[in-house]
Amino acid sequence: QVQLVESGGGLVQAGGSLRLSCAASGRTFSISTMGWFRQSPGKEREFVAAISWSGGSTVYTDTVKGRFTISRDNVKNTVYLQMNSLKPEDTAVYFCARSGPFYSGPNYYSASWVRDWGQGTQVTVSS
Repeated sequence: QVQLVESGGGLVQAGGSLRLSCAASGRTFSISTMGWFRQSPGKEREFVAAISWSGGSTVYTDTVKGRFTISRDNVKNTVYLQMNSLKPEDTAVYFCARSGPFYSGPNYYSASWVRDWGQGTQVTVSS
């Protein structure tokens, strides 16, 4: 069974940075698209970013473009989300997501491509 374990969340002031990590178990990490979603209280879970299994393609929701960067290390079986210029509206629980083998889009914004979820890590941005 695949496990996804997030880390790196916390409390930061507006304008600050955080780096989230998601360590994956299992042998198919290198052929799985990985991504991040987030959920704020009272809101639906929303797509943040995704990176293709080859690492050659990334997708971001408009509200984080230019501020967040998703990357992956297929040797360490880890995906990262570097978050800069954080805003209070970025406050949410951030979830790591993993696709089945060789998924390459195009439907990243819905969660229909997600096969496995992490438990989530809280990010709080104070104003």
